Amino acid sequence: MNFHSTPPKQTHAPTLPTYAARDLSEGGDLAQIVLDQQTYTLRITRAGKLILTK
Repeated sequence: MNFHSTPPKQTHAPTLPTYAARDLSEGGDLAQIVLDQQTYTLRITRAGKLILTK
């Protein structure tokens, strides 16, 4: 006897705004992002990773 459940319905995620990190940094390694009067620094490392600091 096999019991099979119905697979969950897949819902499509809403399209999110997408930004290229290199565009934000204008080709450099650093960009500043402001959120509610707080400034954050986005850094692109040599390894191509992103670091966001306050």
